[in-house]
Amino acid sequence: MTEKKEYRQKIFQHLDGLVTAPVAMALYKKGICKVILEKEKVTLSELTKEFNANDGYLNIAVRTLASQGFLEYTLDNKENTITIQSNAKSAYAFSLFPLYQDVVHLLNETELFTSVRIATNFIPQLNAIFSKFKNNFEIQFSENQEERAIQEQILTHIEGYLVAPIVVSLGMTGMFHKYFMETSFRAEEFHREPEVFKVILDFFAHLNWFTEKNGNYQFTETGLFFAKRATAYGVTVSYLPMFKKVENLLFGNPKSLREIAPHEDEIHVNREMNVWGSGGAHATYFKVIDDIIIELFNKPINEQPKGILDMGCGNGAFLQHIFEVIERQTVRGKFLEEYPLFLVGADYNQAALKVTRANLIKADIWAKVIWGDIGRPDLLAKDLEENYTIDLKDLLNVRTFLDHNRIWEEPKEIKMDRISISTGAFAHRGERMDNNRVEDNLLQHLKKWSPYVQKYGLLIIELHTISPQLTAQNLGKTAATAYDATHGFSDQFIVEIDVLHNMAAEAGLFPEPLYFKKFPSTDYATVSINLLKGH
Repeated sequence: MTEKKEYRQKIFQHLDGLVTAPVAMALYKKGICKVILEKEKVTLSELTKEFNANDGYLNIAVRTLASQGFLEYTLDNKENTITIQSNAKSAYAFSLFPLYQDVVHLLNETELFTSVRIATNFIPQLNAIFSKFKNNFEIQFSENQEERAIQEQILTHIEGYLVAPIVVSLGMTGMFHKYFMETSFRAEEFHREPEVFKVILDFFAHLNWFTEKNGNYQFTETGLFFAKRATAYGVTVSYLPMFKKVENLLFGNPKSLREIAPHEDEIHVNREMNVWGSGGAHATYFKVIDDIIIELFNKPINEQPKGILDMGCGNGAFLQHIFEVIERQTVRGKFLEEYPLFLVGADYNQAALKVTRANLIKADIWAKVIWGDIGRPDLLAKDLEENYTIDLKDLLNVRTFLDHNRIWEEPKEIKMDRISISTGAFAHRGERMDNNRVEDNLLQHLKKWSPYVQKYGLLIIELHTISPQLTAQNLGKTAATAYDATHGFSDQFIVEIDVLHNMAAEAGLFPEPLYFKKFPSTDYATVSINLLKGH
């Protein structure tokens, strides 16, 4: 295995750890792990009843452990039942769950893993836990290969807790500057809290991310690899405020994290961190989108859309980027005077609209920036027609990682004989959403958009789930465990690629084969790009 491949695997395993540790500890402390071992086979509804749990979130929790290979999870969409079974790894893995206790305690009791800035008052806690980690928490490595693999898996999960939030903190505060990466430095030269920074650097030196000589630190090739990929940790770390409250989600008031006043900041996710992580992590997909945009806007003018609507425009960066690609790299770009490009940025969040307007004005790009709800394209179409004389049907609709985050609506039409092919675990405010209902809901959502995107299409980058068995077989190759847990506990609906295509087809939308891409290009793909159009 090449070193880079090994480091990439480590990042995925770190992300696994960020969601697995708090979930494992919550189930272990409650006695659920013990019951699974005693009964060997138990249904989700039996566990829900015995522990007075919120079945939607308990479903996501046990599926998280199954994705790590710690138990078996069987879903029957026909009977709408879920069975949890212990396997050969369960007893030994569960016996090691107390190793998670220190990092989970620090997550729950401090701001150490959720704050962007790491203050000096955290030095004692960091020193204590770094010291334990350096001694492998005093576990004796087993000569049994399978047991040894589980020990290493759990230690790498813990390493993820110690590394990921710190890397994100340093990345967001500008510590991974080019100069900083290419020279040696002393802790006091580069950080307002040199004492705590030195503790962190010494730990990173233990991991071989830095070398240290007479108080001077310098990045190793290993350290540079992780520093350059700091944004890969951003999205999962941004959800740690939610994992602080995972016990409450499982056994308390499941709505407490989401019931906030309209203008209050979200408390289940650090949105600034989430946006920062998304921006860096999504660059690969945007390159593919560029190629599609170039091809569409190189067609004869009468075959081109009149413009673009970016639903969920965020800070306007994606819209700005698309405009610049069209302007500089397409035939349409040469005729913008004669055939102006109608750009529309729509978002549900008023703060995002304000930022988008400011950014597009600064970039000297003309665009309409309006409020829009992904669940109400009819209102959007009406607004565009009445106020701007723009027909939504004449625009190419684009969006990135948004459809799975729609607000849940009960499906008005239920297909009685539907048997979902999804293996996902879905919840809304703690209640389990059965997969047949989730497919009906997705169909309803896509049907709303279908009349408006038949001609020029709906260009989407979307996140997907895969089965927990597939995830467990590919540990270190996918971030599926982290995606499923972060999105499951926050009431988002990531389905498999096949499920998206099936529901789109029922709504009269089909992926253009030329433009379909999945990442990675394997059976465990968790991201897809589609241009969905009518036939």
